Amino acid sequence: MSLVLTSPAFAHHGEIPQQYTCQGADVSPPLQWRGVPEGTKSLALIVDDPDAPDPAAPKMTWVHWVLYHLPPSTEGLPEAVKALPPGTLEGVNDWQRTGYGGPCPPIGRHRYFHKLYALDVVLPDLKQPTKAQLDKAMAGHTLAMAELVGTYQKRP
Repeated sequence: MSLVLTSPAFAHHGEIPQQYTCQGADVSPPLQWRGVPEGTKSLALIVDDPDAPDPAAPKMTWVHWVLYHLPPSTEGLPEAVKALPPGTLEGVNDWQRTGYGGPCPPIGRHRYFHKLYALDVVLPDLKQPTKAQLDKAMAGHTLAMAELVGTYQKRP
């Protein structure tokens, strides 16, 4: 069985409901996963948008959420997660804060990549890393990766 990441709130390549965006409650969507490979010591989750600022001319990838040290026994995160699983650590997003920041595209329909990594190590405490710092620490330690893509375009 391979690692699979899903959400009961939206389908892969489907539209992310407004409540999970800056036009709604801006809370994290529920996420579920299965198929964590044997030998996994921890999980990491990164949510980012490679279409920033304009999907017709993207210039950067905007980071919305960075989590690591998720226990391998974890099977998901609830909607509007307040209490992260024991031991879970957070990195900083591109708003320079920890926690979830929902879709808020300035123009056009953007894609939001939810990426779950199964790691063969428990990373050291990276002291609120950026996505780039977490990527560097995970290099060579990924046993499996699952991806869930949602889309969003602001409503007038």
